[in-house]
Amino acid sequence: MQDTHHIAFLVPVAVGIAAVICTIFIHALPLSATIKFVRREERCGRVGVRFWMDTVIVARVILYALLAHLVEMAFWAVLFVICREFSDFDTAYYHSAVNYTSLGYGDIIMSPAWRLLGPLETADGMLLFGVSTALIFAVIQRLFGARSASAGAP
Repeated sequence: MQDTHHIAFLVPVAVGIAAVICTIFIHALPLSATIKFVRREERCGRVGVRFWMDTVIVARVILYALLAHLVEMAFWAVLFVICREFSDFDTAYYHSAVNYTSLGYGDIIMSPAWRLLGPLETADGMLLFGVSTALIFAVIQRLFGARSASAGAP
């Protein structure tokens, strides 16, 4: 009886940790695209020159981050369907979005066998939102630095 409880605990934890690792790799793609995009904008001389161009750059960075988060929620939703927690993707995606964003409505709950995936997804979402926030902040800081450098130039 004791071994059954360890297996019941370890399987969802292992699946959840594997999902977290996958979402980190998913998040790395737009992160890399953002870095390439900002560097290209710098080489083209569009960074820190005009307010509206800087606004477009920040908006694009935010959209990259948002797209990453939406894809990551979809990844978790697919996982929930594979684990047979939900029969349709729409419900699984809604549940995933509620978990990932740490909203926690509680109107749809998972079975006891897989309920540990909920807190793992929430931790994943919080950490990846932190990464996105740090990236957006770094881009804005870079834009301010470029603007300050161009304002101080003769």
